[in-house]
This record gives sequence, structure tokens and C-alpha cells, in this order.
Amino acid sequence: MSAAELSRAEVMQHLKGKRITQRQAAEQLGLSVRQVKRLWRAYRADGAKALVSKRRGRSSNHHLAAAVRTQALELIRRRYADFGPTLAHEKLTEAHDLRLSVETVRQLMIGAGLWQPQRAKQVRSHPLRARRPRRGELVQIDGSPFAWFEDRGPVCSLLVYIDDATGQLLELYFAPRETTFSYFAATRRYLERHGRPVAFYSDKHSIFRLTNTTATSGSGLTQFGRAMTDLDIEIICANSPQAKGRVERVHQTLQDRLVKELRLQHLSDQERANAYLPEFMADFNRRFSVPPADPQEAHRPLLPTHNLARVFTLQTSRTISQNLTFQHQKVVYQLQQPRGSRAFRGARVLVREDPQGHITLEYQGRPLAYTLYQQQAQHAEVVPSKFIAPAVEAAHQKQQAQSPAPNHPWRQYGTPLSKPKAARRAAAPAGQPSPAGEG
Repeated sequence: MSAAELSRAEVMQHLKGKRITQRQAAEQLGLSVRQVKRLWRAYRADGAKALVSKRRGRSSNHHLAAAVRTQALELIRRRYADFGPTLAHEKLTEAHDLRLSVETVRQLMIGAGLWQPQRAKQVRSHPLRARRPRRGELVQIDGSPFAWFEDRGPVCSLLVYIDDATGQLLELYFAPRETTFSYFAATRRYLERHGRPVAFYSDKHSIFRLTNTTATSGSGLTQFGRAMTDLDIEIICANSPQAKGRVERVHQTLQDRLVKELRLQHLSDQERANAYLPEFMADFNRRFSVPPADPQEAHRPLLPTHNLARVFTLQTSRTISQNLTFQHQKVVYQLQQPRGSRAFRGARVLVREDPQGHITLEYQGRPLAYTLYQQQAQHAEVVPSKFIAPAVEAAHQKQQAQSPAPNHPWRQYGTPLSKPKAARRAAAPAGQPSPAGEG
């Protein structure tokens, strides 16, 4: 007998000895008086065994059919073996029309050894911050380098834009790595789809914030910061990863869900994956987003004066020398003798570089023609730690391009000139002069 059934037997004994009334028995057992009367009649007829549940040892009326259990486990083993129970449940329901609960799928996976329950980590307490009330008021942005295509493609970075008020994914963009131009491309897609948010909330990456605090010249803005200033979008930098926890947590979710969706969609390159991401975002937002506290939209439309193609370029100012030249990225450029050339000496011009590396020169909004005058030799450059791998790979490819092929005739000469000088002298016959030029 279970503990509850033993308690009922004890109350029935008290009732039999007339130490309590049926109403008092009902209060002690938490049952109605009518139910106590039924139990009392059964107890008087068959004793304590009448209080044992008649369903014990019998399968539930709602138990899972063996055929459905077998089908679910076969699908999980064949297609979703490394999925979590929640994601596997979604796929079984939507793709295979198996109506199971999440807990049923979890128990099936645990029983089959496909899922190991994990003990919850001890959570450190951090000050709570309420969500912003309006959609588009604060958008958290960050990049996540990861093997998104597993072994089917190279490691790349996913740029994530998530709304603070609703938890909606507003933009996802695959890029080879986090660079200014990759954030330019992702932000342009975001603005064309949603408009201008009030503020972006990022980490203290050098793309968003100047790291050289001792600089005495310049505007004090990075290229991305200058572009956001032109668009009237504020950039706020978090002091710790926990401060922008919403985008940090969604990285973990995407590294599980998005990786498996890319596998199911047979996607292994960034271009096709970027075309699929809007469909993934719509499904993600349908499942996990929440309504904002204030339904009023905080996004602002783009203005006719916002030329995104011009805004999202690298822009630097240069001073024209006396001979009408200027230097940019170790390259010297020569103006093509514009009208009133003397007025350009010492003038400040704007140099714009687009993602394809095309240079445009402007003076007071007017384009200026130029020619490539001289390209200076490359010197040792300072490379951030996260860009060391691409720099080493580029140097390796450059050396391979400059090195002769294994079957090059140069490698087959084998002339005495390839030997050291001392070896050639020792090999010369006695009394015979050494080769010319060796004294």
C-alpha cells in the first residue's frame, strides 16, 4: 500500500472505533463526505485491501502505443540523435506529425541513452534590468565566431541583432569575420528592413569604440561610430558580457538550433545561408519573442538624405600636398590637375573606400579625378590577436605564389654554381685556376 492508502486505512480504523465522525474523516483525508461513505462501505466489506487502487499494475489508458514509440525512436536515432528534447519534439511534431509531449520525448531519449540530463549550474546573481518598453528602442548587437557549418564549410562569424523589448531576432548575417565592412553590410540589411533604431548596445570591440584613449587627433569616432552618427543612431557599449546577456544567451541557442537547421537544409556556404536566415528568424521569433510593454514602434524611417551606399564606406580626410598628391593606405595618389589647381594645395579632401576597395575622392561634395602615383613597400604591421590566423594564411599563400613550382627548370639545373665556394675549390684539379671571380 502507498502512504496515502495507509493513511486512509488508519482513518477507517478510527471511524470503525467511532472515535471520529464521517465528516471529520472527510476533513482529514481532504475528500468529500460522499467519497468517505464509499470508502467506508468498501472497507467494511473487504477490509484494508479494498482501499488499494484497482489501477495498480495496469497500463494507463493514455499510454504511448508501442508502434509510435518505435517510430519516434527510429526518427530520433536517424535524424535527430544530437538534438535536445525540445528541438527534437518540434521536428517530430512539425515534420513527421507525431503528437507527443516534450516530456515524453525527453523520457524516450533518456531511456535510449540519447540524452543525458544535466545538473543546473549555480547561477550568479546580477542586478536585473527591465526590458525597454518599445521595439527598436535598444537593439543588442554582437558577433559569434563558430563552426556554423560543422565540417561542411569554414568557420565564420554570425552577426546577431536582437531587440531588447521583445527578444526578436531583427537581423542575422554570416561574414568571414567581424570587421567594419561586415557590420556595415549587416546594418544596411537591418535598416532597409526595419528602419533606424534609437540605439545599438554592443561590447567594447574596437569596431564600435576607440581603444586608443591617448589619441590627440581625429574625430574620436570609429568608422562604424561615424556612420551611426550620420544616421542619428546612438552606440552604447556594455561594461561586461552579463550586461548584454540577451544577445549572449541567444548565441548559445543559435549555436544549437541554427547549426542543426543548416544541416537539415543542406547549407554549407555563407551566401546560401544568408538567403535562408530570414525564414529562420521568422520561425524563431514566432516561438520565442514576447510582446512589448508599449506597442508604439521606436524605429524611425530612413530619410531621403541618408545615402546608405555613401554612409557605409570608410571615410578619412587627407591634406593635399604642394605637388597635388596625398597618401592613403601606403599608396600615393596624384590629382589630375583640376581647374584652379593652386587652390587645392593644402586643402582637406575626403577619401572614401567601399567594400570592393574602390577609392573615391571628394572636395566639398564634388568628386575629384586622380591617378595612382606610387605604392610604397609594405612594412611590419601590428595585427590584433583575433586576426593572426588570417594574416598567417595570407602570408603563406603569398609565399606559395612566389615560389617556383616543383617541376620548374630552375630546380633541375644542378650546375656547379649551386655548390658552396669552398666545395668548388676543393673539387678543382691541382694546378688549375679556380673559377673566374673567386680569386
